[in-house]
Amino acid sequence: MSKSSPRAEIAYQALRQAIIEQALLPGAKLPEDQIGAHFGMSRTLARATLARLQAEGLVDARPKRTATVAQPTLEEARDIFEVRKALEREAVALTIKRWRPEYGAALEGHVREENAAKARRDDRVSIRLAGEFHIKLAAMSGNKVLQRALAELVSRCSLILALYGRPHSSECAVNEHSQIIAALRKKDIAGATRLMEEHVGSVERRALLADAPSADLDLDAVLSRYARTIEASNAAISLPVGRRKRSS
Repeated sequence: MSKSSPRAEIAYQALRQAIIEQALLPGAKLPEDQIGAHFGMSRTLARATLARLQAEGLVDARPKRTATVAQPTLEEARDIFEVRKALEREAVALTIKRWRPEYGAALEGHVREENAAKARRDDRVSIRLAGEFHIKLAAMSGNKVLQRALAELVSRCSLILALYGRPHSSECAVNEHSQIIAALRKKDIAGATRLMEEHVGSVERRALLADAPSADLDLDAVLSRYARTIEASNAAISLPVGRRKRSS
């Protein structure tokens, strides 16, 4: 399999993160030519990037029409949450079965990131981190199929909340995640499952019908912001340890 173009990979990451953080709202137009020009790549690569996001349920790309951020219907939203709750229960059971002490440390580290985003009132990052907690937990289940499926469902739930939901409560999410970790550490399957069901249920209850938000925005401005962040992060990762800047 040929390696993905670096520019296409940055475009994919920037678009995906912008959608999950609700900087690009459901229904927002994603023109191939504009995306291609922004990232300095061909329309073919731009089309492939959008197809990749479409496969994850984040983009609606129809023949001879401008692609848009997906707009799940209420019926689809209910189906998505129904399946997600079933997979979350299985993720909890499998994670406890394969539990390692380092899993607790990793999840607690993630909760610290959530607390930091909450402290600086960064709602967009809080939304993304809240979803990533569930993806990290699914990865600990040891089942890659479950991990991929749950990652897609979590991302699609972000779209549902952007379209129909009430404001995200970072404080509730962080507290509930901490309670789930405590139950996982005790290997309390019944308790962890109950806490997870209550937590996902509270997310689902926020996904109520409301006035759809406006999708009229400056696509280039959003993509520039996310691309800069991703490029800086990638550059930091690629630097030799001795050349990385020390934080003051």
